[in-house]
Amino acid sequence: MLRRVGDKIINLQKIHKAIDEALELRGQGLSQQDVANRIGVDRTVISRLETLGEVRKGGRIALIGFPVKNCDELAAVARQEGVDYCLLLTEKERWNFVESKSGIELFNTIMEIIGTLRSYDIVIIICSNMRIKLIEALLDKDVIGIQIGESPLNEDKYVKPDMIRSIIHQLHS
Repeated sequence: MLRRVGDKIINLQKIHKAIDEALELRGQGLSQQDVANRIGVDRTVISRLETLGEVRKGGRIALIGFPVKNCDELAAVARQEGVDYCLLLTEKERWNFVESKSGIELFNTIMEIIGTLRSYDIVIIICSNMRIKLIEALLDKDVIGIQIGESPLNEDKYVKPDMIRSIIHQLHS
């Protein structure tokens, strides 16, 4: 798609491709300067693109929860509110997760999840009282716990999406 700007013809597809590439590279951890060098622009262009599209500043947020009845609904709220990592499981999904792996596979996967969660600034966890305490100890950071029952939980619990949205909004302010 082409657009005339004064005496120039601008290729919008080329601009969109460059922006997508720049944001993809920044998302992979490259510096603004490295990205600018790769796509052939000044570093300030990358900075201004990021500022133009910025939804929020602040820490990266992870949301995990189990056993949750309305996983899809909460995941949609998480996406809308810019949550960076989301892992929500029903009771059936939780058991499938455990039963589908050998002992060492399960251990390694849980360790990977813990390692991932430790990289986030804020972790919101929806689960039983005992699991909240366990996650706080494992992550060694502030965890926002939303207790949906006493341990052991063995049935899905409905979590109010507006409550999750409200908590995330408070974290942004």
